Amino acid sequence: MSKIGVHSFVWSAGSSRDELERALTRTHELGYKLIEFSYLDPQQVDVKWLAGRLQELGLDVAISMGLPPEGDISSTDPSVVRNGEDILDRAVGLVRDLGGTKLAGILSSAHGKQEQAPTRRAWDTSVSALTKVADRAKASGVTLNLEIVNRFESNMLNTAAQGMAYIRDTGASNVLLHLDTFHMNIEEADVGLAIRHAADKIGYVHIGESHRGYLGTGNIDFAAIFDGLIAIGWSDYVTFESFSTTIVDKELSLKTAIWRNLWTDNVSLAKHARTFIEIGLETAKRKADLVKSAHLPG
Repeated sequence: MSKIGVHSFVWSAGSSRDELERALTRTHELGYKLIEFSYLDPQQVDVKWLAGRLQELGLDVAISMGLPPEGDISSTDPSVVRNGEDILDRAVGLVRDLGGTKLAGILSSAHGKQEQAPTRRAWDTSVSALTKVADRAKASGVTLNLEIVNRFESNMLNTAAQGMAYIRDTGASNVLLHLDTFHMNIEEADVGLAIRHAADKIGYVHIGESHRGYLGTGNIDFAAIFDGLIAIGWSDYVTFESFSTTIVDKELSLKTAIWRNLWTDNVSLAKHARTFIEIGLETAKRKADLVKSAHLPG
């Protein structure tokens, strides 16, 4: 059965020691096994302390990020591409130093709405740069998980099939897909089929509702998603992600257009999400078992 994680922005968008400690303890108390942080600046955060607390609480960790325009590895400007490689290398180092194995997010191009279609040159430039980062990341045991996001947040990778083509072009074993149900609900022809098709290339999964709020209160067909995850034998992390104007990270909230207050009680939200995911996966497993059972007489 899959393990369940939670994004730290359910708890706080801050990175002071008190805010990080509160996020860690809440995550642990509510039975989550992984906490995901948006990129933390090692100049601002005591990485050694954080790594120690993660270990003490028995929590795994993932880091997610989106490349900024000045670090877009698909750029025609070689200095921008080099800057993007440096940003990714530093993020890999952070994952390693925290004792994690997963770097996730929008790693193939800049995060944000673009004003033009990607070119083949942009694709090839991105693949080349990310392949170099992946080669260096191997020594740290870190995987690069490419988040497949909607058309308003990237012009490069919007479907799992595009992500698989990109991975093939890198030829790297530690470049994988980061699938997110919020984005898939917008872009995929069939989310369940996309999960099955991508099966062995999936490295990380985000569970989020169509409006980013309480799971089951939007229009995403979660039964099909859980069925798909059980069908491919997924046993790695699924991480709950939700945003509300209650907790604002200025940069990410603007890029992801968080304009509405979809929840105020984050403890209630997180308790509900963990139960929802657990029951969803268990139900899918029971369905799969019934389908395979002959139930012969006698």
